[in-house]
Amino acid sequence: MTVEAPDDTRSRILRAALDLFAEHGYQRTPLRQIAERLRLTKAAILYHFPTKEHLLTALVEPLMADLEALLDTAEAGPSERARTTVLEGWVDTMLAHRRPLGMLFHDIALVTRGDTYHRLMRIALRANDLIAGVGAGRRERVRAIQAVAMCSDPIVFFADVPDAVLRADMLDGVHRLLGDPAASDRAGSDRAASGGGVGASAEGGAAGRRRRPGRPRAMSPEQVEAARRMHAGGSHSADEIAAALGVSRATVYRHLDPVVAE
Repeated sequence: MTVEAPDDTRSRILRAALDLFAEHGYQRTPLRQIAERLRLTKAAILYHFPTKEHLLTALVEPLMADLEALLDTAEAGPSERARTTVLEGWVDTMLAHRRPLGMLFHDIALVTRGDTYHRLMRIALRANDLIAGVGAGRRERVRAIQAVAMCSDPIVFFADVPDAVLRADMLDGVHRLLGDPAASDRAGSDRAASGGGVGASAEGGAAGRRRRPGRPRAMSPEQVEAARRMHAGGSHSADEIAAALGVSRATVYRHLDPVVAE
């Protein structure tokens, strides 16, 4: 006879709750419905989670714990790397917790309750301090707050975009906001690859920098990285990768050729 692991029922309850909360919303999902889906009694649910709020806290806990661990790592590392560590780690953490984030977005009032709210505020304040840097003024602190939003909100609004593509777009945007020179260099490379930039003809100016009609024949470094990740994962065809990145299939193949040949 197989003995059920002590935490198996609890894990099943959490999975079912997340599915139902995402489908119907937290407010419109009674504990009875969760119990019925699992063929359990309501009392069995209450044994593990005395209230529905306890269920919510348990679902959000992995996200908050991962964010706190990220900030601990950034604070313990070199100060000059702290901002990059937070920005990249924040995006990766949010992508890893897309489903709970979607649930919170649809029932945003839930996070204003009790300890969960105060803990999230402490996390946000720590992130803001690390991104803004020591001795930051008002403008730098405002941009740090904007940066955290840029590393979070698109994940909810672009739920159908593949992780690798969305990650590249989000990091490109936040680096531009904060004036990261690397972002400007990438933008210059993209323009040059598209026929613009300093080397353009005398027709330059705004018209010379305007992108030619049709799909671009070159991809940015972020797009190349995203394409190779999607290809390596085996879950996207070349046509799907091209559609996601807004380029032609031939462009995708050209950038994937070194990977395929390896």
